[in-house]
Amino acid sequence: MARFRLFAVFAIAIVAGGTFAFATYRYVQNRPAGAAPLQTHPVVVAAVNLDVGAELRREDIKVIDWPAESVPAGTFSNPQDVVGRGLIQPVVQNAPILAGSMPPKEAGAGLPPVIPEGMRALSVRVNDVIGVAGYVLPGTRVDVVATVSPTDSHPDTTSKVILTNVQVLTAGTKIERDTDQKPVTVNVVTLMVDPEQSERLTLASTEGKIQLALRNPLDKTAPQTPGIRPAALLGFAPPARPAGVRRVAVVAPKADPPPTVEIIRGDKRAQEVVHQE
Repeated sequence: MARFRLFAVFAIAIVAGGTFAFATYRYVQNRPAGAAPLQTHPVVVAAVNLDVGAELRREDIKVIDWPAESVPAGTFSNPQDVVGRGLIQPVVQNAPILAGSMPPKEAGAGLPPVIPEGMRALSVRVNDVIGVAGYVLPGTRVDVVATVSPTDSHPDTTSKVILTNVQVLTAGTKIERDTDQKPVTVNVVTLMVDPEQSERLTLASTEGKIQLALRNPLDKTAPQTPGIRPAALLGFAPPARPAGVRRVAVVAPKADPPPTVEIIRGDKRAQEVVHQE
């Protein structure tokens, strides 16, 4: 009896298993055809966050399959096309490396390719005060205030903003931008200026003292200041007039001439003023 029950259970299991297998086979055979596989294209992307001036190494990049219908213009598919080249724009992790974010192959990496055509990189010596307590970092913008005496006389010493909205390229030898904006103590700051600005900055740092004033990056204004001298600073003299403002002289009206009489003595004539009481 027990043997019969075991045989019956075994038979039921075989029938159930066979039925399930047959149903699965029929389902697979009758399943509607799926969508066509997605077409992809290999694209070189950044494996880590990359900053301006960085020289691309093989470990800095990777190749991923990008949907072929949405590949951005200017991408690369071969890592060897970008290894060893520098960046003139920051690239975030997993973003594609674009041709527009790199200079020509012969330009190399580092600071020189970052400088746009017609601009110059000029370094000035700073300390904790001049460098705004270390907050003058790559990517920030500053005004340059010069204090110079044109006559070597102390009363003629003038402080004036000579450059506005100047971009900081490097702080010390660091070209990477510090995303957390921590202060960095450096002795030299490199600014990006045009040739005329480079002359003004060189003269100011040679003949006097300069001070960097940190700006809000969203502030694009360039106010014209008249400058300030010691006497005007202490209230002993009026401040200098802003550039382009001319002094208008006030001319007093002329008084009417006093009454006169003509006196004739022989062949001589004379004019005498009549004094009124």
